[in-house]
This record gives sequence, structure tokens and C-alpha cells, in this order.
Amino acid sequence: MRKRTEPVALEHERCAAAGSSSSGSAAAALDADCRLKQNLRLTGTGAAEPRCAADAGMKRALGRRKGLWLRLRKILFCVLGLYIAIPFLIKLCPGIQAKLIFLNFVRVPYFIDLKKPQDQGLNHTCNYYLQPEEDVTIGVWHTVPAVWWKNAQGKDQMWYEDALASSHAIILYLHGNAGTRGGDHRVELYKVLSSLGYHVVTFDYRGWGDSVGTPSERGMTYDALHVFDWIKARSGDNPVYIWGHSLGTGVATNLVRRLCERETPPDALILESPFTNIREEAKSHPFSVIYRYFPGFDWFFLDPITSSGIKFANDENVKHISCPLLILHAEDDPVVPFQLGRKLYSIAAPARSFRDFKVQFVPFHSDLGYRHKYIYKSPELPRILREFLGKSEPEHQH
Repeated sequence: MRKRTEPVALEHERCAAAGSSSSGSAAAALDADCRLKQNLRLTGTGAAEPRCAADAGMKRALGRRKGLWLRLRKILFCVLGLYIAIPFLIKLCPGIQAKLIFLNFVRVPYFIDLKKPQDQGLNHTCNYYLQPEEDVTIGVWHTVPAVWWKNAQGKDQMWYEDALASSHAIILYLHGNAGTRGGDHRVELYKVLSSLGYHVVTFDYRGWGDSVGTPSERGMTYDALHVFDWIKARSGDNPVYIWGHSLGTGVATNLVRRLCERETPPDALILESPFTNIREEAKSHPFSVIYRYFPGFDWFFLDPITSSGIKFANDENVKHISCPLLILHAEDDPVVPFQLGRKLYSIAAPARSFRDFKVQFVPFHSDLGYRHKYIYKSPELPRILREFLGKSEPEHQH
């Protein structure tokens, strides 16, 4: 009985062992399957994260580009609106165009005391003030010939006025727009002319520098006439030459035409970087480039100049001038184009008013780099002036 029971017990033990083994294998398989799924989930998550980050970065970049484009478009519309509005603004307010021509509000160099020309290296120069009209005062500089610089030290205005009666010729210099009589290139020209033995008298028109008054073509011309008469009243028989530069050439021809009409012409007229008339100059000026082909350019920009009473008609004035004329112009002038100076010469040379006087045009090659205001640097300038001002016979040359 015991023998039959033992096999049964052994069989139960084997079944239990087998069951236990089978159960452990299943658990192990299940555990391995769970680990595999977890690894797969982790692997899937790791691959998705870079894709999500890339998508987010792309969206931010597109957002920035869109914002930049919107800002650029806004700026473009503002610039376009301003571009269109300016012509109408100038047409409605002609005074703006007058200010842009005179530029008397641009005072350079800044922080200089015009009462002290010696601060600019002009230690043989006197500053004083004249009154062409009531409520108008103009500041004047008078530089004596350089050979007198020692004698000029500490002298007063009366000494300088008396010096005009000496045996040295006098140049009345009429500067261009912007700046003052103390402008750097102007001071350098005074020094050159003084070293050549000339008195140099220059001034700021009403509204320029420390001169009092409101700028206008008529006022500028009257200021020049007043200074000329002031010089003539003190200079005796000494020659008086008039030198105009840039916008000052317009003042110069206005003045000399008036002097010739009253039969008191100067001994010569020198025009540096001249134009034909202010309309042609305004149309040729580099500032007008962006509007030159704008529909109605003349109506918007040039007619307001004329309506403001600004003409500076050099081309008309030279037909009524009877005195020697010298024109100096650099080929690389970026402000007053060289061809305008050449055109003015072609108008003046055959004019009947010059038939008894010499008319000369002197170009300066572009390689020299004299541009608009550096002709004073030319080593040929002393010879040019000496030969021109020393001759008296009629002659047309270029």
C-alpha cells in the first residue's frame, strides 16, 4: 500500500515542479515582453522630441521673418509717403525752398567767434560792422596784404580803413550759401590772395553768421552794393575787383550789372564755380537727383523758387556787364556742374557788352581734385590772376 502511494506522491511532486517551472518561464517571458515594450516607448519618445523641437524652431524663425517683413513694409510705406509728400509741402510753402537755397542757418565751422578773425589764423584782419539799411547790420572782415602783417598788429579799424588807400588792389569777396565768412576754404583763399598783395574785404550777408536781417536776393545784392561803395569811398584810385563763388556769383553779377548801369563798373569780375541761373542750378544740384524725373518737377520745385523772388540770373546779367571777366571752374565740381560754367562763358564771350573787354575761362582738370571749393589750392592761381588782372586789351580765351 505504501509502494502504490509513493509513485503517486512522486508524480504529484513532478507535476508541481513542472507547473512551477512552467509558471516561472511564463513570468520571465512576460517580464521580458514588458521591458521590450518600455524600451520601444522610450525609443519612440526620444525620436519624437527632436522633431517637435525642430518644428517649434521653424515656427519661431518664420514668425521672426514675418515680423521683419511687416516692419520693412511699414518703413517702405513711410518712406514712399514722405517722398510723395515733400513736393506738395514745398509747393505749398515756397519759403522752404528759399531756405534750402540760402542755407544761412547752417553755420560751420561751429563755435567760432567771428569778432576774432585772428583765431582762424588771420592775424592781419580787422572785424567791423556796417549798416546797409535800418535794422540790418552786416559783419565785415578786412584782411590787409600779408607784407603788412607786422604793422597790422594791434591796429584799430581806422588804421585798416586808411590802408585801403594804399597802392594795393582790393578784392571784394562774395561767398556762397551756408557757413559764414569764417568758413575754412574761404579763410584759406583770403590767405592766398593776401599773400599775392591784395586787400581782401568780405562779409556775411544779412541773415548769415552774426549779420542781422532776413535773407533775400535783393537784400544780398544791396549788402554787396553798400560794401562796394564803402570801399570805393576809401580806396582812392586803387583797382577794386569783385570775386564771387558759387551762389555768390549770382550776387556778384547782380552787383556788377547794377554798377555798370550806373557807370561805375569794377576793374574786373571773377566768377568761381558759377552757374547760369538758379533754376538750372537747382535742377542740376545733386540733392535734386531723386526728384529729377518726378512728374511735374519744375512745377513742384522750380516754380516756388521763382515765386520767392529768387532768380540769380547770371546768364542774363552778363549781357549787361562791361568789365573784364574771368571764370574759374573745376571739371569735377559736384555741386555746380562744370557744363554750367562753360555755358555761361559761351553766353558771355560773344556778348556785345564785352566787346571792349577780355573774357577768359579757365578749367581745372578733374585729376586735380579741386571740386567745388578748393581752387585756391592750385599753384597756377597766382599766375592766372597776375596775367589776367595785369592785361587790359580785349581778349577772349579759354
